[in-house]
Amino acid sequence: MHILHTAKFLKSAGSLRDMPADSGREVAFAGRSNAGKSSALNALASHKGLARVSKTPGRTQLLNVFSIDDERRLVDLPGYGYAKVPVGVRDQWRGMVDGYLRHREALKGLVLIMDSRHPLKDFDRQMLDYAAAIAKPCHVLLTKADKMSRGEAARTLAEVRKALAEDAAAPAAVSVQLFSATAKTGLEEARNVIAGWLDLPATTPAAGGKPR
Repeated sequence: MHILHTAKFLKSAGSLRDMPADSGREVAFAGRSNAGKSSALNALASHKGLARVSKTPGRTQLLNVFSIDDERRLVDLPGYGYAKVPVGVRDQWRGMVDGYLRHREALKGLVLIMDSRHPLKDFDRQMLDYAAAIAKPCHVLLTKADKMSRGEAARTLAEVRKALAEDAAAPAAVSVQLFSATAKTGLEEARNVIAGWLDLPATTPAAGGKPR
């Protein structure tokens, strides 16, 4: 059994002051509201109800923390983009995300969730800019790959890798893979990246996952 299966909900934080002590190692998950972030978290942890999956985009308005053990955590960052909420609330989310990414010492890597059918939107690029600014590695999951043909998915993967390789502002350490929570595509590859950031043994030899 892979190590992420021990993940369990620890707490929801409405501000950085409510977060656990800034020690140990954390991996953060970010993504637009409808990109499949909660589904990806649930699939990676093999826990159907770990992260709340809502049919209404934008329901995650807090920093949701899941513990792996006493020193390792996963953090689900607020998603936004299609959220039908007041501008002030969206600004509050951005403030929390900005503060967390820039000042959290325990943060070791960022998993960025993108819908494979609509990658590299403005929010995605903003998160990539954050990762570059704070010199943290970023791993992109191109989700919902099962909704594309194999050829379409392969082309999208190649196009995103090419775009990031040519973008001087992209993080120096960025990798991209196809992913599907429904079809279980790319689970071990993603788990191995996360395990590396958390200083845990890989579950299986990674297949693919080449940077850029």
